[in-house]
Amino acid sequence: MSDAKLLSVENLTIDYPGRRRQSFRAVSGVSFDIGSGETVGLVGESGSGKTTIARAVQGLLAAAAGSIVLDGEQVKAGDAKNRRRLASKVQTVFQDPFGSLNPARTVGSTVAESLVAQKVRLTGKEIAARVNSELESVGLSAKDASRHPWEFSGGQCQRIAIARALIARPKLVICDEAVSALDLSIQAQILNLLTDLQAERGISYLFITHDLAVVRHVAQRIAVLEHGNMVDFLAAGDDDSSTWSHYTRKLFDAAPIPDPVLQKARREQFERTLAETT
Repeated sequence: MSDAKLLSVENLTIDYPGRRRQSFRAVSGVSFDIGSGETVGLVGESGSGKTTIARAVQGLLAAAAGSIVLDGEQVKAGDAKNRRRLASKVQTVFQDPFGSLNPARTVGSTVAESLVAQKVRLTGKEIAARVNSELESVGLSAKDASRHPWEFSGGQCQRIAIARALIARPKLVICDEAVSALDLSIQAQILNLLTDLQAERGISYLFITHDLAVVRHVAQRIAVLEHGNMVDFLAAGDDDSSTWSHYTRKLFDAAPIPDPVLQKARREQFERTLAETT
């Protein structure tokens, strides 16, 4: 990982319009950065502002205050031309592997979407070659380009979504609950794939998730959000909870399984599965 900052978010504040000219403050004064080749996790309960921040980084939401700088360029919500330029630097992998793909389009045309939208100067043969290469890089076959998403499993569809994001050769990929809809063993495969691709290409990830076991495995640092405020920015290996905010301690202590013995067994199973699929 390079020490250079790829993404810098400073005092970001985002408001949503409300009734009678009143607005709702979704994000308030949030600051964090992501280095080149680094993964930063963004965690918090539903409604904490995670996806709002992601949309602002993509240039889809205007900031009421603060700034976002990606690869040395100020990010602002703008016209189609600005969004195309930004899309060459940042792409997103969404939660639902089926819902994020158009079932009527072939996998090849889906993966090529980013290149077509950015109006890259490539011939049809060159685009097809790039598509085949990206499919193979995520563990699929070039022959899969002629098939449709409904012919694939959930894990395979998420691999297609990753290929679609990576074909634009972005520097930052936003993973918005990218593995939460997958079975445990498939989660491990996708996480290991993302890690391998990061090592090969130097990609940075903004990893949004509710699963704290996942984020502590993939991220180097973790930003914790509560009601639109960032209450902690931790090193992933920091287990000294005495330095954490009360909310972070409560969040990390919250057991997704009521029985702590079962919770520990699930975590150990998850770690074994990751090791077996590496």
